[in-house]
Amino acid sequence: MTTTGAGPETSESSAALTAWLASLVHNHDYASLAELRRPRVQREPHFRALWFSPTEAQREVYSQVAFLFAVYHQGRSKPAFGYGSLGEAARRIGSETQRGPDNPGAARLVDRIVSSRRIPWRHLQHAVARLRACDKQPPSWALLVDDLNRWHDRKARVPYEWGVAFHMPPARTPAERPTSSSAAASLQKDSTT
Repeated sequence: MTTTGAGPETSESSAALTAWLASLVHNHDYASLAELRRPRVQREPHFRALWFSPTEAQREVYSQVAFLFAVYHQGRSKPAFGYGSLGEAARRIGSETQRGPDNPGAARLVDRIVSSRRIPWRHLQHAVARLRACDKQPPSWALLVDDLNRWHDRKARVPYEWGVAFHMPPARTPAERPTSSSAAASLQKDSTT
């Protein structure tokens, strides 16, 4: 992953938006971040966020992700570029004992997000606020922009992919997988106790 949090699957425009937003945090431009948290009052930072949108149809997504970024970074001095999809990030919501799908509040929140036909801005804001409150990394901002731009694309299946990422355990690496002999030894041990 690059330092901007943009992976090879993210668009150039979403990576540029993320880099600009991160520069606001890095340069301690808290006034611009505060302006972005006021979506009803359109000022210069809102219009700068729109400059990164390649089409007029995508402007709302760029504006709203800038808002979510500013909500997450309120009072923070270092930018968090995040990683993974929103589904992966939601797995990080919760306490040490109940995290992700084991946390009823996180599960309800993700269920509301992925079942929405329209982009669920309020639920996304709640998810970002929960991540901030838990002091967990946000989703990749660049990937979030791209995912939301494909929300209505049935082939992309963004809500479905987020649901799978949230509910399915992460894939194990070969080193973490039990070998057949260790699994057999574990079964023998269990049957003798």
